[in-house]
Amino acid sequence: MSNNFRAKWDVIIVGGGAAGFFAAIRCAELTPTLRVLILEKSSQTLGKVLISGGGRCNVTHACFEPEKLITYYPRGGNELRGAYTRFQPNDTVAWFEARAVKLKTESDGRMFPVTDSSETVADCLYKAAEDAGVRVEVGASLLGVEKIPKGGFKLEVRSDAQIRFIETKKLLFATGGDRKSLNILHSLGHTIIDPVPSLFTFNIKDGRIHGLAGVAVEDVTLKMDTVITRGPLLITHWGMSGPAVLRCSAWGARILFDKKYASRLTVNWLGDYKLDSTLEILQRNKDWHENARKKVAAHSAFSQIPIRLWKQLAHFIGDKNWADVSKAEIRKLAEELTAGEFKIQGKGQFKEEFVTCGGVNLKEVDFKTMQSRIVDGLYLAGEVLDIDGLTGGFNFQSAWTTGWLAGNALSE
Repeated sequence: MSNNFRAKWDVIIVGGGAAGFFAAIRCAELTPTLRVLILEKSSQTLGKVLISGGGRCNVTHACFEPEKLITYYPRGGNELRGAYTRFQPNDTVAWFEARAVKLKTESDGRMFPVTDSSETVADCLYKAAEDAGVRVEVGASLLGVEKIPKGGFKLEVRSDAQIRFIETKKLLFATGGDRKSLNILHSLGHTIIDPVPSLFTFNIKDGRIHGLAGVAVEDVTLKMDTVITRGPLLITHWGMSGPAVLRCSAWGARILFDKKYASRLTVNWLGDYKLDSTLEILQRNKDWHENARKKVAAHSAFSQIPIRLWKQLAHFIGDKNWADVSKAEIRKLAEELTAGEFKIQGKGQFKEEFVTCGGVNLKEVDFKTMQSRIVDGLYLAGEVLDIDGLTGGFNFQSAWTTGWLAGNALSE
């Protein structure tokens, strides 16, 4: 911390990520006379912004109806319903475009800067913060927070091997899933739901998918415990990935954590096909006279199943012609296609996202202002809350929205 560092502030924001910057900018722009400080423990701010989307930054998602938008959040959707009527993806697009950052929409709804560079987004936030007079200190670790009886907070901060005490009237935590910060919030009276990973791939070792890394199926349905998801699936060297798997891991994050990431996964490779309709199609293939002398493994009976996968799912039939396949084998193949059972043996990682479920109990936060219901003058935004979204820009959107709402309240 620099020697001319001020000891008293109007607003201190702990965490220099998307939510923290957005709150600081909004607050300082609304009330320019406020002294606003961002404290970031690492050597660089906006770390997730810079690396997300493979360095392109998936800023938000082109879903502009709050009622639909909240369905993409395994946790926090209900609380965000009202928040998204006040600041939603349309507002995010307008905010960035007003600062010369134009966004584009891809076919799956994800929105990126037209430059395809996350630095465009980060530079915009840096400039907006600087123009608004926000002070940023990196390498500053928060060690503790004490409530001042007359109002405000006293913070113990370590920077450059020095420990200093600074005071602020209002305090915002936007620290993500940082356990040290969650422990401090717990010491202030908040209930913390233990953070566990969300959005990850499945480690699966199974002969049916061995050697098929890179094979994709556009529409599968997955069932894991009580969780059912649908979408594209990608076979990888270590198991399974793709949107259907990531959704399953998000909705089933706590279930899988409790099971130590060992669970049964049922895969319907045909999306919404039922057993009976699958049996009917397979039987037609067997009865069709032109197929009689054709090998079962030679051609997939379903256009959505790639031939390499088809051959391995039908391996038990062997080198038989359609005419020689028994009814029992037809049924077994139908079951394999619509309800194949695989064992999840661990979790991989999804490199573009670092998301946890867990954090501050949402019942303890006023979502109109993002102020704590437990501690007056304390605010919370972003992933420090028990909110997490699916991949596709939804986690950034909840950060922009909760940061914007907190910024409004901090400025008053």
